[in-house]
Amino acid sequence: MKQVVQSYKTGEVTLREVPVPQCGSKRILVRNSHSLISLGTERSTIELGRKSLLGKAASRPDLVRRAWDKAKKEGLLKTWQEAMGRLDTPTPLGYSSAGVVEQCGTAATEFSPGDRVACVGQGFASHAEFVSIPVNLAAQIPKGVTDDEAAFGMLGIIALHGVRSANLTFGSHVVVMGLGLLGLLTIQILRAYGCEVLAIDPALDKVELAKQLGFANVTTNAEDLLQISNHKTLGYGADAVIITAASKDRSLVDQSIKLCRTKGRIVIVGTADIHPDRNELWLKEIELVVSRAAGPGSLDPIYEIEGVDLPIGDVRWTQKRNLQEFLRLIADKKVDVLSLITHRFAIEEAESVYGQFVAGSLIQPIGVLLNYPETAHIARTMTLAPVQVMPRNVDKIQIGVIGAGLFGKALLLPALKSQTGVVLHTLVTGSGASVEHSARKFGFLNQSTDTDSVWGNSQLDAVIGLTPHSQHAQLVFSAIKMSKALFLEKPICVSVDELANLRESASEASSLPLVFVGHNRRFSPHAVQMQKWLADRQGPLVLQMRINTGFIPVSHWVHSEDEGRSRVVGEMSHFIDLIQCLAKASIVRVSAERISGDNRSAVNNDNIAISFKLSDGSVGSMIYSASGDKAYSREMIEIFFDEKTIVSKDFRVSEFHKGGKSESFKTSGQEMGYSQELMHFVNCVKGTESPVVSLNESFETMDVIFAIERALATATIITIGSK
Repeated sequence: MKQVVQSYKTGEVTLREVPVPQCGSKRILVRNSHSLISLGTERSTIELGRKSLLGKAASRPDLVRRAWDKAKKEGLLKTWQEAMGRLDTPTPLGYSSAGVVEQCGTAATEFSPGDRVACVGQGFASHAEFVSIPVNLAAQIPKGVTDDEAAFGMLGIIALHGVRSANLTFGSHVVVMGLGLLGLLTIQILRAYGCEVLAIDPALDKVELAKQLGFANVTTNAEDLLQISNHKTLGYGADAVIITAASKDRSLVDQSIKLCRTKGRIVIVGTADIHPDRNELWLKEIELVVSRAAGPGSLDPIYEIEGVDLPIGDVRWTQKRNLQEFLRLIADKKVDVLSLITHRFAIEEAESVYGQFVAGSLIQPIGVLLNYPETAHIARTMTLAPVQVMPRNVDKIQIGVIGAGLFGKALLLPALKSQTGVVLHTLVTGSGASVEHSARKFGFLNQSTDTDSVWGNSQLDAVIGLTPHSQHAQLVFSAIKMSKALFLEKPICVSVDELANLRESASEASSLPLVFVGHNRRFSPHAVQMQKWLADRQGPLVLQMRINTGFIPVSHWVHSEDEGRSRVVGEMSHFIDLIQCLAKASIVRVSAERISGDNRSAVNNDNIAISFKLSDGSVGSMIYSASGDKAYSREMIEIFFDEKTIVSKDFRVSEFHKGGKSESFKTSGQEMGYSQELMHFVNCVKGTESPVVSLNESFETMDVIFAIERALATATIITIGSK
């Protein structure tokens, strides 16, 4: 299918041929008929992308500070790679479209194939022939509303939420500053709800269009607007001012203060420099509000992605209910969007359109629609290079990769690409734009949004899974069922039930494929060196590990019960595996305590102390905290044994102390073992090495993780394997 994407790294806008996305259980697959170009939002996105690295840094100094703190802790090279990975991620443009439902997920029961729907949301309702839309970001189009009218949905609900943010009553006097598309929609919604509207825009053509829509109190002159306001409000001033324009200076807010009555409200829907005169605000006791997106639920992954609605008794106007209301206003002829359409283009013309748009050569654009053909096919696998069927041999293995998030693109895929004896056969991700870009970048032969193109392909020797945590257990089930080698980023699963089911599946298999969990730390040169220092150990060891992991808000996906489960489940198996690797023994007993905080400013389960006993008599402790300074050292290991001491800091410096003397092992940067673990996996698939960790040992590592969860919940000592 065709899709418009922008390179955030270069700012270039291109029309790409990409695979059609998967539907998903709580989504619908929609064949777009029309999508609306948001002139303001997309212009700012493109302009930021076109800036140099210094320009981007100047625009986002907060991200520069975070990157610098990360570089001090994890090394400049790794931080640079991750930053470039973020910049090199293609950005799908567009967030408002309409079309026909082609497929429905099993949980998307409110829709049926053939339904006409309006779609909204950045990254979802994109300029593409097919879009995969979460159920809370779509609404059925009522009779009497055409698809091109419904394609205005996102802009309509942004305007509608701005009106709601003004906290108005019937008969309120409202000034709208800016008569671009948002402003023209806003004045119509205000009129529909019984408000008296006054408006201003410096462009005469937009003022004339507003007058054609029946608005008399509109002008291009600020002084005239003030006179009109004084006349219409009997000198009291407007009840509210809604700013829908985009400006980099403070004049819009200053003018709004003059126009407002005492205890009035200023709502910023567009962009403006918010540095008002405090005394002016104080004198009138004016409330200043920045309207966020399209209503409650906006930018909330639980609402938008997981499809969990907000009860109408608690939240009357969510993002979706705003969309339904906007469509009703169109159906009832309260809002006219057809008069706002100034340009129509076929999707094939998209690159030319954006070129004209950025150059300023589009003549008086307001509503710019892209139109789509009805003939596009649902193709989820595409070939990037001539595919050669290669005979099996120990020198070359063919690999498929499922998933390519930030971590995969910044670290794992570059490390995989550098491996000798590997053919990158097929890359699969959920996004057509993402998979097309990453597949070309890393040299895959094929790209796909369908995992069957990997599991069902007899040419592939192995699969690498870089998907979200909630999908990991299914990848293991598929590997066992298809008897295909699997490299899986940790964790192997996210629940006790999943672990039990995996064990059962493994026990019933006639033969088990290689299932390798990516606990890369044991492959770090520092871990290898520590094992050498420990090789002649006679007695039990005492091990202390400290992880300064950095704060992640409780709303992040890693804490989601359905997705990440927790950082204990999602991250800690790294450290459990490393402890057992260094000790060459299994953890048999654990106890754990977490802080008793507010679970907001400090997430309780992210700040824990663990004690453990190992099968060889060794003991240890782990401090795992997300409350420290991110710029401070992330990981520290201390090992005491046989009158000797090992200290390792951040996989950059390791020291061995014995008899008052010390030996150091240093690397130029952080060496976390990514390349080494991939090399080991590749060699295991080839048959030239034997796996250092069995599938059963990976299961036992998760036993420890779930034991830690139980210990935290019960404040008791948990013996591994006990119920």
